[in-house]
Amino acid sequence: MTMTLKIENPAVLDLIRQLESLQMLSVINSLEKPEVNWRKFRASVTKQSKEEVHRQLKELRNEWERA
Repeated sequence: MTMTLKIENPAVLDLIRQLESLQMLSVINSLEKPEVNWRKFRASVTKQSKEEVHRQLKELRNEWERA
C-alpha cells in the first residue's frame, strides 16, 4: 500500500527514518515521477476511425439526455 503524508512536525522525520531502518516502511521521494508501464495499455483501446468515435460519442450523449 502506498500513502502520501503531509508532515506537520519535522521531528516526525526522525521517527520515519527509524521505521525505515527497521524495514517497516520505505520512503519514496515525492518529487520523483513513478515509472509507468505503458505496455499494459497497448491493446486496451481498439483502433477506430475518427468518424466512428464521433458517432459513438453522439449515441452516448443521446442516451445520457434520455435518462
